[in-house]
Amino acid sequence: MSTVAILGAGPIGAGIAHTLARRARVRDVRLIDAAATVAAGKALDIRQTGPVEGYDTRLSGVGDPLAAVGADVIVIADTHAEGEWEGDKGLALVRQLVAAGATGPFVFAGTKQIWLMEAVVRELGVSSDRVVGTAAAAMATAAKALAGLEVNGSGADVALTVCGKPPMLTVAWSAATIGGSLLTERVPPHRVLAISQQLRKLWPPGPYAIASATAPVVEGLIAGTRRDTPGVTVLTGEFGLRGVACLLPLTLGNGRIQSRVIPTLSPQERTDVVNSLR
Repeated sequence: MSTVAILGAGPIGAGIAHTLARRARVRDVRLIDAAATVAAGKALDIRQTGPVEGYDTRLSGVGDPLAAVGADVIVIADTHAEGEWEGDKGLALVRQLVAAGATGPFVFAGTKQIWLMEAVVRELGVSSDRVVGTAAAAMATAAKALAGLEVNGSGADVALTVCGKPPMLTVAWSAATIGGSLLTERVPPHRVLAISQQLRKLWPPGPYAIASATAPVVEGLIAGTRRDTPGVTVLTGEFGLRGVACLLPLTLGNGRIQSRVIPTLSPQERTDVVNSLR
């Protein structure tokens, strides 16, 4: 029976709680915020939509961050009063959880948490295999949607990879496909460039997009994945770098990152990715 704790009952945290509840692949969701009544109220609101949307996921709202310690996955999101957990305050929160014995993986769902992810690994000694970011993963879905529009089709027909350090993300256009054909054979170069430029203007993604990108990562950490899932990881030697956060396809399972996949990149794409990391 899996439990997910979400630190923060702001728009991102509440959106993730609702998305996880609706997908019904975890049993318990704890929404945790210093504004305990707000967390409890949002949890109740989400729970009451269950009969309408067809799920029976258990939700609760509490104020003590230590309620996250025993969870299978701990999501660091945004507080009701102050926004995203980030910087030294976010680091202090994770330090408190680690000191209390938290052993589950940490999922960082905010758009301002790249430094925090790196600091958790560097300063707290948390294994990089237990640290995943999700906000940037929403950009892969956006890129697919934009590419699908170019051929008057659907993003569901597009297969591509987005990687790099947010917000300087690179789309691996050289290996992207639409309906089995190379995307570059169907979309002219100037339109490919236009999509890349437009994609950077879409950062940061909104709470609903982040929630949609976060739920598969949480579920993959708990139950494993049959296919790679995009997520921000702290590198362990990939691209010749360590301790730097980068969006990559990840294989997840058993509460950790099992492998990081380096996508097929053209020489220019690889250069762009490495430049974003430095």
